[in-house]
Amino acid sequence: MMSERPNNGWVIWTTMVLALLLSMAPLPSTLDLARPLWLALVVAYWALALPHRGGMAMAWGFGLAVDVLSGSLLGQHGLPLVLVVFLVLSLQQRLRMFPLWQQATVLLVIFGLAQLVQLWLNTLTGNRPPTLLFLIPVLVSAVLWFWLFLAMQWLRLRFNVR
Repeated sequence: MMSERPNNGWVIWTTMVLALLLSMAPLPSTLDLARPLWLALVVAYWALALPHRGGMAMAWGFGLAVDVLSGSLLGQHGLPLVLVVFLVLSLQQRLRMFPLWQQATVLLVIFGLAQLVQLWLNTLTGNRPPTLLFLIPVLVSAVLWFWLFLAMQWLRLRFNVR
């Protein structure tokens, strides 16, 4: 049997770059507390929808890009993104069977673990936030999962990304 060749990979890269830009866009300090984890959302979607295309190397590379653009320690954003991809790939068969609200609940836990790793890395570098407000992006991201999933699904089907 002949395997199908992957096509339209530019859609994956475009969504990743857009998520990177949304992650780095300047916001007022009040809105910055609730900034969704755009890269984690998009990486989780591609790992869930196309596990053979959305992998840990892509997550690590875009995490390093965030580190370079924000001037933080190299690997500080890459490690939580790799953790998100690892956990999504580990649970991929189950997650695909869940309805969107259950996927959002599982991703809430996964993003929470990634934020705790991020907190640990921030503490090691001396930039520990004083309160638990660092978990607000986890809640916002879980709420946005439904709409992001539908938009990304439409993109994937519209451009026939395999």
